[in-house]
Amino acid sequence: MSFDKPVRRIGIVGTGVIGASWAAFYLARGFDVIATDPAPNAEANLRKYVDDAWSLLTRVGLKPGASRDRLVFAASMQEALSSADFVQENGPERPDFKIKLYKDMDAVTPIDSIIASSSSGITPSVMQSQCAHPERVLVGHPFNPPHVMPLVEVVGGSKTSPEAVARAMQFYAALDKKAVLLNKEFPGHVANRLQAALYREVLYLIEQGVLSVADADDAVSWGPGLRWGVMGPSLQFHLGGGTAGMKHFIEHLLPGMTGSLWPSLGTPTVTPQLQQALIDGVREEAAGQSVEQLASNENELLVDLIGMRSSAHSMARAS
Repeated sequence: MSFDKPVRRIGIVGTGVIGASWAAFYLARGFDVIATDPAPNAEANLRKYVDDAWSLLTRVGLKPGASRDRLVFAASMQEALSSADFVQENGPERPDFKIKLYKDMDAVTPIDSIIASSSSGITPSVMQSQCAHPERVLVGHPFNPPHVMPLVEVVGGSKTSPEAVARAMQFYAALDKKAVLLNKEFPGHVANRLQAALYREVLYLIEQGVLSVADADDAVSWGPGLRWGVMGPSLQFHLGGGTAGMKHFIEHLLPGMTGSLWPSLGTPTVTPQLQQALIDGVREEAAGQSVEQLASNENELLVDLIGMRSSAHSMARAS
């Protein structure tokens, strides 16, 4: 089966925060978007989300044909998917729900259209297990929110066609997404596992009374977090190795990390006291700003950072 047909219409299944963000992104990229969700007030909530996101997307740069008028809300999944060239699913994170949902989506979606899941943890082999055409089912997990963050993790299941995976990688990359390919299924995929590993140590340090919630956040965002916004940890340690790069790091710096630092990393006990410390700490750190205000401020800064990185990469390629 070939999956290289042009993609003009995107089917969105599930229009919560992730699905609505994807819808806004695809509209800004000039696609027709037809969405469906059985939740009460789903259409009104979706259109409000798109309207709220549009000014930021306009600042990033709308593609030819981009229009909120190209959004259609369908009452049924068959109506939403029967002519979809690519499907982005964003349903609840329950294996039993996903299995049935994928069986139903598979029955009404053109057989040469890829069905990608935004699932943050359920593997595609589970979701495709009752599909008649499992070869086009895969995970396209975004970093939240998809209309801002470039990262998409792509992973196929045991029955997914390599051609479908390759086409999904190509499709996302053509939309300026940073698509990373997972060579095997793994619970939680990759980016969320990395976040979880770091946050486990953050909680451990807070639990041990080493520092406050706000200082732990500052230690990350004003230290390694700034560097991670430019390049990843392996390349950073390559720089840390000086002129000999990673070889020097492995020979002279890594033994100290694995020998003394790694064994001292901890596993916190998430007691009611630690939970309350986190609640109180983030409330103080937020300084009266609502979650919506914090998210909006973050998105504005992220757009600036992404733009700077894109410009720097373009200049590097041109030189």
